[in-house]
Amino acid sequence: MTTILTYPFKNLPTASKWALRFSVQTKTKKTLAKPNIRNVVVVDGVRTPFLLSGTSYKDLMPHDLARAALTGLLHRTSVPKEVVDYIIFGTVIQEVKTSNVAREAALGAGFSDKTPAHTVTMACISANQAMTTGVGLIASGQCDVIVAGGVELMSDVPIRHSRKMRKLMLDLNKAKSMGQRLSLISKFRFNFLAPELPAVSEFSTSETMGHSADRLAAAFAVSRLEQDEYALRSHSLAKKAQDEGLLSDVVPFKVPGKDTVTKDNGIRPSSLEQMAKLKPAFIKPYGTVTAANSSFLTDGASAMLIMAEEKALAMGYKPKAYLRDFMYVSQDPKDQLLLGPTYATPKVLEKAGLTMNDIDAFEFHEAFSGQILANFKAMDSDWFAENYMGRKTKVGLPPLEKFNNWGGSLSLGHPFGATGCRLVMAAANRLRKEGGQYGLVAACAAGGQGHAMIVEAYPK
Repeated sequence: MTTILTYPFKNLPTASKWALRFSVQTKTKKTLAKPNIRNVVVVDGVRTPFLLSGTSYKDLMPHDLARAALTGLLHRTSVPKEVVDYIIFGTVIQEVKTSNVAREAALGAGFSDKTPAHTVTMACISANQAMTTGVGLIASGQCDVIVAGGVELMSDVPIRHSRKMRKLMLDLNKAKSMGQRLSLISKFRFNFLAPELPAVSEFSTSETMGHSADRLAAAFAVSRLEQDEYALRSHSLAKKAQDEGLLSDVVPFKVPGKDTVTKDNGIRPSSLEQMAKLKPAFIKPYGTVTAANSSFLTDGASAMLIMAEEKALAMGYKPKAYLRDFMYVSQDPKDQLLLGPTYATPKVLEKAGLTMNDIDAFEFHEAFSGQILANFKAMDSDWFAENYMGRKTKVGLPPLEKFNNWGGSLSLGHPFGATGCRLVMAAANRLRKEGGQYGLVAACAAGGQGHAMIVEAYPK
């Protein structure tokens, strides 16, 4: 029996109406620079093509992809390796042989063994944590030049022996006599051989994220059709952006023994009719979350060059954007697992002294269509703001014409540890292309956590 958390949202606008509700854009000319705090800039960022797991990257290891992103960044920016003070990468499902994948990738990409590197994990906002850790190191004066990134290889995840088998093997290794070994072997049972398979589930609730997304969609009265419509929008916009060469952060990667990969391979615009034929993926038979309106398991890596503004200018760089205020939030991992953007957005806007109308480019992580649309409904509800957020008025709805205009995680892919950098680069590149000033990046993450950040375009 699945518990459905309900909110009074039956009469809120549907996704098809959202795009019509906001059209006025308020331009502001102020900058978010703060006195006595160093400006932190993004010089540039790259990523490998994001690929469906089990395709061209399936025989690689995570550090291979991370190394490719670092190499691509070095080629794109021509930054001398010895100038980089520190390297930080995010990852979620770690390869045990390279647990500090940042260090192994850095050595493989030719960085000095004197350059420190560490790996962070914060579920789907691991790369966000890598970036903001770098921002803190620069703002505090500890470093001038940081490379931040992330990587995930879902084609090969650790599969363990059962706990009983592991214990037996460890005890056998410690046994000092043949008698002890035979005694231990006599305790072996065939069910010890059943492996422990990894699952994208919450440790605290034992619930998969897909189940949480289905319950969230039901709680906010998000229909299957709305979810499919949103997913189709994501894929259509991603295909358009890809065809028009707007996904300029993608760098080619020659896969050893295979062809050179040049573009994301999960972008597949379909039709509502085809999508409607798919069966529910998690809550059966009545769920609304399907393979078509969920992000897919993805392999990929990203990397960004972050500097103190004065250092970047001294080296002759023209930065793309400032990294400004950011905020991390945390909620109940059962009923509010995926609502991080709703909670983080007003906090980061208030911290920066901005309103929703000041934002020119929104880049939100799309874990599921239902997750995005539930966040929209929560953000557009005074009732939710009062009863769950302790706010007198609602957050406000991101105008759809400014939202994820070049596609999102549903279509481009979602390597857990790498998506944060993709979001920031998409915001920075969109601001430059569209002439906007402020971008807002937001994402949910396992554990009921979330992140939001303000990106400010660098003056041309």
